[in-house]
Amino acid sequence: DFYIVDRLKELIKYKGLQVAPAEIEATLLTHPAIADAAVIGKADEEAGEVPKAFVVLKGEATAAEIMTFIAERVAPHKRVREVEIIPQIPKSASGKILRRLLVEQEQAVQ
Repeated sequence: DFYIVDRLKELIKYKGLQVAPAEIEATLLTHPAIADAAVIGKADEEAGEVPKAFVVLKGEATAAEIMTFIAERVAPHKRVREVEIIPQIPKSASGKILRRLLVEQEQAVQ
């Protein structure tokens, strides 16, 4: 047996549409109060998955303000449905976002 442990589910599948986390992350990083960001797909009964953002702040911003900021700049299916403010984004030695750790953390909470 072998198992694929990474990159398999990077695309978020929202109501049959594919959403690339990197596109939402790039938009988040244009916000003046956001220092770093990562986006994952969060399980959702109705939509399959919804985009959830983890952000590191360098200024003042609320989760609601960040969701509005994204909603004004992306297609409706790419809107972030939840924002969690965290102290730092988990990354590999080469600087890649370790989404798997965020997904595991999210599943542990549910």
